[in-house]
Amino acid sequence: MTTPAIDGDDWRTDIDSVDAALIDGYQSGFPTVERPFRGVGESLGIDESEALERVTRLREAGIFRRFGAVLNPPVIGASTLAAVRAPEDRFEDVAATINEYRQVNHNYRRDHEWNMWFVVTAGSLDTRDRIIAEIEDRTDCSVLVLPMLTDFYIDLEFPVVNGDRFARESIDSTAVTATRISETATADLSALDRRLLLEIQDGFPLSATPYRDIAEEIGAPVGNVLTAIEGLLENGCIKRIGCVVNHVVTGFDANCMVVWDVPDAELDRLGETVGELPYVTLCYHRPRRPAQGWRYNLFTMIHGRESEVVDEKIDELAAEYLPFDHERLYSTETLKQTGARYDEIVSSGESSLHD
Repeated sequence: MTTPAIDGDDWRTDIDSVDAALIDGYQSGFPTVERPFRGVGESLGIDESEALERVTRLREAGIFRRFGAVLNPPVIGASTLAAVRAPEDRFEDVAATINEYRQVNHNYRRDHEWNMWFVVTAGSLDTRDRIIAEIEDRTDCSVLVLPMLTDFYIDLEFPVVNGDRFARESIDSTAVTATRISETATADLSALDRRLLLEIQDGFPLSATPYRDIAEEIGAPVGNVLTAIEGLLENGCIKRIGCVVNHVVTGFDANCMVVWDVPDAELDRLGETVGELPYVTLCYHRPRRPAQGWRYNLFTMIHGRESEVVDEKIDELAAEYLPFDHERLYSTETLKQTGARYDEIVSSGESSLHD
C-alpha cells in the first residue's frame, strides 16, 4: 500500500485515520522488542512495513522531529536553564557565541528583560559551570543560572490531531510525581548504559530492527540492549520512547513560560496542584536569585495554538490557583533547538566547543 503524502501547507490535509492514531498514540510506549514496528502495525491494522513507512514519511514531513528515546538531562548529567540580558545591538553575536557550544541544546528569544534563554547540559557539574563562566567572559553578559530543583510535571506528550486551542483541552487531569533533582547526583550507569545513551542521543534508526541496529553499532547483544533500555526507563534516564512530535509544525506555536513568586512554604503543595492541570505542560521549581533581581521560584509552561487562549489559561491559573506576582515570557524566536549532548558521560577531557 502507498501511504498518502503530506501537504506542507496544511499538515492535516492528507493525514488519514491511521496516521492520526500513530501520531497521537505512539508519542510514548513504543515496544522495546526486536521488531517494534510489527506490534505497532498490528495495533493499527496495518503490516510492519507500512507502519515503518508511515513513521518515516511523517518524520520526513517534519511532523515528527525524530523517532527514539526522550532522554532526561538532569538525571543523566548536569543541566541547567540559563538566561542573559543580551543588548539588542549585540543580540545576534551573543546568540552565535552561546550556540557554538554543543552542550547548549535549546536557545530562545523571550519577550522579557532577560531576553535570551538557553539550556546547558554537560557530563559533569564542573564542565557545566565552566561553560557558563566562558559564556559570561566571551559575551560580557551576566548569566542567570536556574537549575531544576523539583520536577513536579514535565511532559510534552499530548494529542495534536485535533482542533484543540491549547494542549490537552479535552483531557481532565494528569498524574503528578514530584521528583527532587540534585545538581551533584550522577546516574548509576554501566559501561553498556553509557555506550547506549551516546548512541541513541540523536534518535533511533528508522528500520524494522532499530534495537538490533543499535546493538551492532555499540558491539553488544541485542538482548542486552533491550534489557538496558528497560532499566534506563525504570531509573528515569529515559522518559519515554516513541515519535517526538514537532509542536510548532502541528500548530502549537504559542507557548509561554510563566514564572511565579510563590511563598516557599506553599511551593510543594501548589506545584503538585498546578502540575495536575492538563493544560500545564511543564511545572518545576527553580531557585530565586535575589542578587540578580530574580525573585521567581515556580515555572510553568502552557502550549497553545493561539496566544490569546494561552493568556486565558494563565489568567485562570492566577485567579484560581496561583494568586501571586508573575511574569509571562513568550518565546518569540527559536535560536537553537537540538537534542541534549551526552558525549562527556563516556569520555573525559574533551573541549567545550564543537570542533
